[in-house]
Amino acid sequence: MNFSSAKQTIKPPQRGIFPLDHDSECKPFMKEYIECLKQQQDKHHMCRDLSKHYLECRMDRQLMAKEDLDKLGFSEDARVDHAEEYDKTKEREGYVAGKHIEGRMKWWFQR
Repeated sequence: MNFSSAKQTIKPPQRGIFPLDHDSECKPFMKEYIECLKQQQDKHHMCRDLSKHYLECRMDRQLMAKEDLDKLGFSEDARVDHAEEYDKTKEREGYVAGKHIEGRMKWWFQR
């Protein structure tokens, strides 16, 4: 039996295509951003401005469509200040999610 005979629909990317930076025009911005992520242990909100500069570089060189940066999450309302990472103290003390529920749960089809 041949399963590939069904018609497949392909949807384009939501924001269009992103051409590769063959001439490495924005590579310094990208490297700076990646280095910041490494130094900040992948806390991207700490490298927000570098990310913004990288996207601006791509837009200026027509490597991506011009877009309002506020819509891409760079508005002042979207700024993350004083983010705290969850320290897992409950888990270290032995807490297991769902253990506090008593009785046997029924599946949706058993109700």
